[in-house]
Amino acid sequence: MIEVRRDDPLSSAVAGLINEHLAFAKANTDSAFRFALGAQKLAQPGTAFFTAWQGETLVGMGAVKRLDETHAELKSMRTADGHRGKGVGAAMLTALIAHARHEGIVRLSLETGTDDDFIPAHALYRRFGFVDCAAFANYPADSPKNRYMTLTLEV
Repeated sequence: MIEVRRDDPLSSAVAGLINEHLAFAKANTDSAFRFALGAQKLAQPGTAFFTAWQGETLVGMGAVKRLDETHAELKSMRTADGHRGKGVGAAMLTALIAHARHEGIVRLSLETGTDDDFIPAHALYRRFGFVDCAAFANYPADSPKNRYMTLTLEV
């Protein structure tokens, strides 16, 4: 069973997974189009950070960053290497959407990559109802390396 809980991104228990996430972003996205957040930025006010655990093993993470009163962004969704395809992403996404609804968010958006390594993430987001959208917040509108998706929530 996967347990998702609110957590501290500055905790030493999650440092390895955050570093894994940042390394993947660096390896798969040019620096001009890379927007992955490290622990310090995930710990800033307005961002709710969550981890997924299977027993004592950290298997995933994700965050919801508030953009305004009714719009938030998914950040740093990551399933640990060796745990993909086991429902971690779906469990995390379910928890993040529930958190956003609870906070009164009516639009939940995300930015992700466009390379083949991101195809499983695109499929997961589409399965949950996310659709492609225009760039939002301060993201580049004409980027060939970034994909933007959004979900309208009923609160």
